[in-house]
Amino acid sequence: MKKIRLIARLDIKGPNLIKGIQLEGLRVMGEPQEFARRYYEQGADELLYVDVVASLYGRNSLHDIIERAARDVFVPLTVTGGIRSVDDVRNILRAGADKIGINTAATKRPELIREVARKFGSQCMVLSIEAKRVAPGRWEVYTDNGRERTGLDVVEWAQRGVELGAGEILLTSVDREGTREGFDVELVAAVSKTVPVPVIASGGMGCVDDVATVVREGAADAVAMADILHYGRSSMVEIRAAARAAGLQVRTP
Repeated sequence: MKKIRLIARLDIKGPNLIKGIQLEGLRVMGEPQEFARRYYEQGADELLYVDVVASLYGRNSLHDIIERAARDVFVPLTVTGGIRSVDDVRNILRAGADKIGINTAATKRPELIREVARKFGSQCMVLSIEAKRVAPGRWEVYTDNGRERTGLDVVEWAQRGVELGAGEILLTSVDREGTREGFDVELVAAVSKTVPVPVIASGGMGCVDDVATVVREGAADAVAMADILHYGRSSMVEIRAAARAAGLQVRTP
């Protein structure tokens, strides 16, 4: 049985950790490093940093935040948002990141996926997909925090991304993000069954039981969570215990 990874997601705007609903109406939660340290100490398997305004300004501004995190958080760090080139990837990796997620730039120039995978390895290249449901059983890829349409079909784009060298898919349901209604299990299953790489389910976790549901019914390999942790509705310790009680294989921190 595969080990399921429990990932704390930190959406960053400028110096602040923020949280929204459907990636809108962003509320400042506090200083990212405090939250990162807390989740690391609670046993998070990985931390996922998302620069939510990077695409608007054409740059990723997480360099300093990642440098600080890498000094006292010793789990893999994934960084996404505003990464547009091999040089951008190199800079973020040098700051201390282990993996890079690319969304907007990849939709505009898919060849970037291959370039990053060849230079740094597929395990470093995460294809970040923001998905909105457009019809029963169909989702469209969006960019710029769920604001811009691309016309790309999510399942087809995930397959193409993997063919180009992506080693992992970060799949965020814009419809569910911040709603506490549970993951879009149908979306996760649609992507998971068509790609041979790990799929991280993100967006909508409402309670500890949602982890087992998206793993069992959606075949997710990892779960990214934010709201449930930031608002203290549950801790990483409680979520891991619930996953284990549901019969999932999770790491013992």
